[in-house]
Amino acid sequence: MTKTWFHIGLVSIFLFSLALRFWGLDRFNTLVFDEVYYAKFGNNYLTHVPFFDGHPPLGKYIIAIGIWLGSHVPFWHNNVNGLTGSLRSPWDYRWMNAFLGSFIPLLIAGIAYQLSYRRSFALLAGLFTAVDGIFIVESRYALINIYIVLFGLLGQWLFLLALNNQRKKRKLFLAIAGIAFGASIATKWNGLFFLAGIYFLWIIAWIWQILVKKIDGIDNLSNSSISYEKSNSQWLSPLQKLTQLHVWQVSLFLGILPIIVYSLTWIPHLQLDTKYEFIEVHKQILAFHERLGGNNAQVHPYCAAWYKWPLITRPMAYYYQTAQNTTAPLPVFGPTLPSGTGKVIYDVHAMGNPFLWWFGIAAIFFLFGMLIVSMVMFWEQQKRFTLPKNFSVDTWIALYLVVNYAANLVPWMKVTRCVFIYHYMTAVVFVFLAIAWFVDQCLRSYYHPLRAIGVTISIVIFGAFVFWLPVYLGLPLSSEGYKLRMWFNSWI
Repeated sequence: MTKTWFHIGLVSIFLFSLALRFWGLDRFNTLVFDEVYYAKFGNNYLTHVPFFDGHPPLGKYIIAIGIWLGSHVPFWHNNVNGLTGSLRSPWDYRWMNAFLGSFIPLLIAGIAYQLSYRRSFALLAGLFTAVDGIFIVESRYALINIYIVLFGLLGQWLFLLALNNQRKKRKLFLAIAGIAFGASIATKWNGLFFLAGIYFLWIIAWIWQILVKKIDGIDNLSNSSISYEKSNSQWLSPLQKLTQLHVWQVSLFLGILPIIVYSLTWIPHLQLDTKYEFIEVHKQILAFHERLGGNNAQVHPYCAAWYKWPLITRPMAYYYQTAQNTTAPLPVFGPTLPSGTGKVIYDVHAMGNPFLWWFGIAAIFFLFGMLIVSMVMFWEQQKRFTLPKNFSVDTWIALYLVVNYAANLVPWMKVTRCVFIYHYMTAVVFVFLAIAWFVDQCLRSYYHPLRAIGVTISIVIFGAFVFWLPVYLGLPLSSEGYKLRMWFNSWI
């Protein structure tokens, strides 16, 4: 694939993502799901109304900026409501999410390319991300989960760029990466998991190098490794250069700088709401989460423990209304029509593309198994216990994806409060990369059955996207059409 076609592919993915997010953005002239909090909070910043929220403020700042900019646009104000506390069009409080959310497939593609320099892998990763349902839904409403992922992925992409550069450019990319990681944490605390994934990889690389040096008795391993990288850089992953990063660089750019960014984002909020100071507001946030109760249906009907996320056993309905026909106005307040009287169903379901998620989790386990098998095979070849000095590109990709997936999922295993499927968004992006890698390997194979598998998986994923698109966009469905898409009772 030429560079020109690669760029055309990336632009096409971005435009496709924009279209999915902006089409019918004001379809529901009301507050959908947690817009009752975040759209209001964003407006509160503009109207100087103090409030408390259980999350850091950056996501609400961005929504506020979108509302302010949107209010100055001379069009898209045909439908307005006063549900945020001011007379606003749904476009005002949603367009910023739609626009910035469209960049997530490009960031995924950028990470895939930096890991492998394979354009086909990058395009597949971006395209698979573009056809996932929960990212479409979260990008179409004034919610903040999209910003955790956006800034977290931006930080990881910049970190890979830093590894691929030297001296001043490396420091610059590391600094911007630190800012991005700080922004992710300043949206929600679980944004820290993106940074944790980088720390784990860096620590693993250093421990591995120390063990190799100790086992094989090589004194100049680091220097020989760097020399090898310079002469063969086109074949190596940037992760091969992790041990070129010193403690002071990681501590400064990926430690102190994110803390500074996180702290600075609180200044406007604390100036508005003077009830709590910096330390006290964090105590209140922690207490807020502790009060949310156990992870069961008695607390919230859509509570879903971490092990329910990968298989999509409990997605969420963000919006559900019925009407007599497609031209009838939808109620903003009050209950839905009585059972059996509504002929048209409008449903917005926060659920992933089922086959993308199911195939993806299988790909993650495949990569994990590949790491184990590769070590066993290496020991069998060497006939003794030793460690490889360098990994192949695909081994580094497997390590990167498995470590980051675990870093974003394992912490939730200890959480006892009510959690929801959208908390999986920070981990599932690495699932998208995993299945894109697997499909790319299949399509690049000379073995025809493998290529057929790659084509089949892609067709099924895109077919699932089309099939479930109405519940991502909230398009009108008949009762039969709705039931056809709710494959399990736990989905309703």
